[in-house]
Amino acid sequence: MNNQSRSTPKVNSLFLPRRGFLLLLLTVCVMLYILSWMNNLQFQKTANPAFIPQEHQSFCAFRPISSKESLEEKKILKSITWPKTPSITSNYTFENSSNPLCSNFTILPKVGEGGQWYIGDQLEVSIIIKDYYCYPKTSGGDVLLASLKNRDLQAGVSGQVVDHLNGSYTAVFPLVWEGQAEVEVTLVHPSEAVTVLQRLNSEEPDRINYRSIFRSGSVSETTECNICLRPSKRPVCDFTDVRTGEPWFCLKPKKTKLNCTNRISHKYGVFVLNLQKEEKRLFQDKINMKTPILAVGSSSITVYQRKTGPVMLRSNNVKTAASGFYYKGVWKSLGITEVQQFDTAAIIQCLKGKVVHMYGDSTIRQFFDYLNKALPNTKIINRQNLARCGPFKAEDRKNNILVTYRCHGPPIRFLNVPIQDLCYIANELDSVSGGASTVVLIGVWIHFTSFPLKIYIRRLMSIRSAVRRLLARAPDTIVVIKTGTPQELRTLFDALTMSEWFSLKHDKVLRALFKGMNVHLVDAWEMVLAHQLPHKIHPEPPIIKNMINVLLSYTCPKMHSENNL
Repeated sequence: MNNQSRSTPKVNSLFLPRRGFLLLLLTVCVMLYILSWMNNLQFQKTANPAFIPQEHQSFCAFRPISSKESLEEKKILKSITWPKTPSITSNYTFENSSNPLCSNFTILPKVGEGGQWYIGDQLEVSIIIKDYYCYPKTSGGDVLLASLKNRDLQAGVSGQVVDHLNGSYTAVFPLVWEGQAEVEVTLVHPSEAVTVLQRLNSEEPDRINYRSIFRSGSVSETTECNICLRPSKRPVCDFTDVRTGEPWFCLKPKKTKLNCTNRISHKYGVFVLNLQKEEKRLFQDKINMKTPILAVGSSSITVYQRKTGPVMLRSNNVKTAASGFYYKGVWKSLGITEVQQFDTAAIIQCLKGKVVHMYGDSTIRQFFDYLNKALPNTKIINRQNLARCGPFKAEDRKNNILVTYRCHGPPIRFLNVPIQDLCYIANELDSVSGGASTVVLIGVWIHFTSFPLKIYIRRLMSIRSAVRRLLARAPDTIVVIKTGTPQELRTLFDALTMSEWFSLKHDKVLRALFKGMNVHLVDAWEMVLAHQLPHKIHPEPPIIKNMINVLLSYTCPKMHSENNL
């Protein structure tokens, strides 16, 4: 090489050597990329110094979380790992799947005390799952529900099902009333159906579609929106919440007169089905979905009252995990909180001078509707809201009672929600002053069931952080969390979007995330499962009444109604 080629080129020269020019161009590109990357992460660094870059599963976006939260998330996901389940293939057909008609359960005999059952004992039931050849299955993973009931006494309690991973299961029940007790076991889904549900949430989390209307004057356009928005060549509007970091995206309108700022409403769109014929057979009403399993021998026992000694719930090898039970249609707690009965006068007495804030889905709105009807002097204060998403206020000025309701933010399957009515619960909680006269009720679950579980976990983490901030500034605030519920599964749409398998996992996540906090739980899951009324996503009024009694018992623990049992 000559001296000229080895010399350092001057930046202000008119013609740079090729190598120097390429190096300068590369340096500029790298600097621009770094600046762009830092700009994208600016919010993350501001909101959470120990941030983890936004993760992507398939084409879904996930709210960034801290390293500590990431470890907690992994621990929770590991703790609720479902057993490995088989797929329908050419070698493994529908006939090999779980068949409730050939399956059965047996009440295990009582050992000692003359074989008689007493209040305080633990009943165990063996469940054997078989296929359509009536051969016993050799693997687990079926979705089963179990309850113990006496319909004449309007009594009921839920059972805990233990999977032995070999086609056999054990259901465990506490015996808590005197008289007959009949076992009910239901196959919600065969294990093969769980394989399909797992695949859908991983590969097709956008099977429920959302839309937004964009409008400017007389020009309007509807585009697709989602947390999980499939990649396309179209520009995307980023509606990620600035404060919480919760992601939400819409395709940008094609019309030139419209831009991202012209979004006026949110609505639930369409459901896209993508199943093979054999997979559809795994979700058949009254055949293998939410279908009863019958007993070998008797399905009931007689429970006696002990004549001497204290009555205590006892546990053998499996812990009895029921939180309460029904007796004469009234929910009684097995925990430390006594559930009182509240008529109209007692409700007014309990809520006098209080503010009750309710946040969540339509199952939380049932609580708002109940209290609004129960309080005779309330007046609803709200603007016209056809979506019933809120904000709603029911005010009783005479007794200084205020009850409010707002739905949670996207994803929410309501129709035509004005953008100004969409909110995130964490943001709403940050505006609550709190205190001894403030009650907060939160319920979030069903609208997240069709998405990867991480999306639900991170939404609850965001809400939990806001609850912690609320309790830090006002420790005597009463915070109550409501769980999800078992529901009717009659259609393929129900099964593929709101399956109880999804709800079971969400229920475990919710309990794990709020465990150890100064919050109370309305165990709606058990309160529906143990009741004699059919399972519904919106429980019937008698069940809601009992849930209200639990809520108010947390609110006014020292009150005692004359109707208490």
